[in-house]
Amino acid sequence: ASWQPSARAKALGAPVEVDASKLEAGQMLKVVWRGQAVFIVRRIKGIVDQMGNHDAMLADPASHDSLQPAYIKSSGAARARNPEYWVGLAVCTHLGCSPLGAFEANNSFQVAGADLGKDWPGGFYCPCHGSKYDLSGRVFKSMPAPTNLTVPPYAFAGNMMRIVIGVDHAPKTV
Repeated sequence: ASWQPSARAKALGAPVEVDASKLEAGQMLKVVWRGQAVFIVRRIKGIVDQMGNHDAMLADPASHDSLQPAYIKSSGAARARNPEYWVGLAVCTHLGCSPLGAFEANNSFQVAGADLGKDWPGGFYCPCHGSKYDLSGRVFKSMPAPTNLTVPPYAFAGNMMRIVIGVDHAPKTV
């Protein structure tokens, strides 16, 4: 029995269930799973429709070199089980800083004192060393970050308004 994990250790590795019903389009929620921050972003439909239009600007648009479940890799540019919601670790793949959300696509968007450029499609910006990611967590070319943001295993439960981070399949309800 001494080889078994303690109740505290089990709780730290347990899945986290998040109520996403109050998250409006264009908003982000940050939760903690296994001691790491996780972003849950409800994307605006117009942005989801444009997701593949900037693949030429990305280092790994198909996410071949990124950590993510197989079902995410097969989802294409959305990198999500449901294109409306993106779930990913809030940890820059360069040195582990926490990126900021910079969701608005426009000409010369400013965040944290940095000009993200006139072609900014919306996404995440790491203020530590300047890495930029799109709204699917895919890193742009010539950035310090070597890979896309990590997508943890997750599933939708109930009426798709609850997201369970840390599992590949929705838990069965009794």
